Amino acid sequence: MDRLVARLRGAGCVFAEDEAELLRAATDDAAERELLVRRRIGGEPLEQVLGWSEFDGLRLTVAPGVFVPRRRTRLLARRAAGLLPAVGAVTALDLCCGVGAVAAVLARARPGVRLVAADLDPVATDCARRNLPPDARVVTGDLFSAVPLGLRGALDVIAANAPYVPTEAIATMPAEARLHERTAALDGGHDGLDLHRRITEEARGWLRPGGALLIETSVAQADATAALMSRGGLDPRVEHDDDLDATVVIGVRA
Repeated sequence: MDRLVARLRGAGCVFAEDEAELLRAATDDAAERELLVRRRIGGEPLEQVLGWSEFDGLRLTVAPGVFVPRRRTRLLARRAAGLLPAVGAVTALDLCCGVGAVAAVLARARPGVRLVAADLDPVATDCARRNLPPDARVVTGDLFSAVPLGLRGALDVIAANAPYVPTEAIATMPAEARLHERTAALDGGHDGLDLHRRITEEARGWLRPGGALLIETSVAQADATAALMSRGGLDPRVEHDDDLDATVVIGVRA
């Protein structure tokens, strides 16, 4: 067996062959490659080690410690892109944007869209600035507090991949996430819905009539998130994708 593959497999890397190929391609310098391999064997997510993540066909910059875009979030991004108006000026907000994965899909789907991306983590928003078009507005702050006030009532789409893991469940998450991603990017409070409550309380005032709020959630939490949207004055529906194991709640402002 290839020595690098054996080392990765011994560290518990399920896709050791694929990872070995990516690590070899990352650098021609043997010493530098060894440092990358040691980081990976030490449990750091491969994406953070490589400095990039693939998301829906896009290559996104990723820094150590940030939330790594998940495959399931493709459903959120695709549904948000599908709700962007086909004509006229379009404005969208990627809330809890992380490295800007959802916003990057929106920019690809609708060139010229006026994009705002917001997150509490300054390292993540620094990545988002590198991943998004130069005219995108990337802001650092707590939910809507960082969004320009001039956009109140003007947003066509708000897409939010807010933390929704219940606090006690974080201890059961894989070590890659638990130890190498910001806790604030994972922790959704006692029932996982703390951020969903805050977002749904404010979202209607930021949406234009007919605009939509989309929140990624779990199957178990979807009904509760939908109820929060209804309480916030939106008309909700739940969508699920079995292939992606993904669930999104979509609420429309009448």
